[in-house]
Amino acid sequence: MATFVHDGKSIDYTPGADVTAGDVVVQGELVGVAKVDIPASTLGALAVVGVFDFPKATGAGTGIAAGANCYWDVADDEAKTDAEGGANKLIGKCVRAAADADETVRIRMSQ
Repeated sequence: MATFVHDGKSIDYTPGADVTAGDVVVQGELVGVAKVDIPASTLGALAVVGVFDFPKATGAGTGIAAGANCYWDVADDEAKTDAEGGANKLIGKCVRAAADADETVRIRMSQ
């Protein structure tokens, strides 16, 4: 039998180093966003549900269509539509198309 704990919109997280509000944190296949600063070794929370603007690359061919799956590229600190063989972790779906010149893409997180 399962026991309800909470709604799951955020998860507990204790970072080894300071985390700044807006930082994207990847734990295995789980991607979360810090909504507030979390000092090192202090219990905080990461949002794992919601709609966020994530940074993306600019330039020719970097546009993202609404409805596209989006992945977090830890090495480049940006959202992409390419999982790159599993190296990039699923964030969710693009909910507003982003043009090549746009520096962010709006994504509905889904884990």
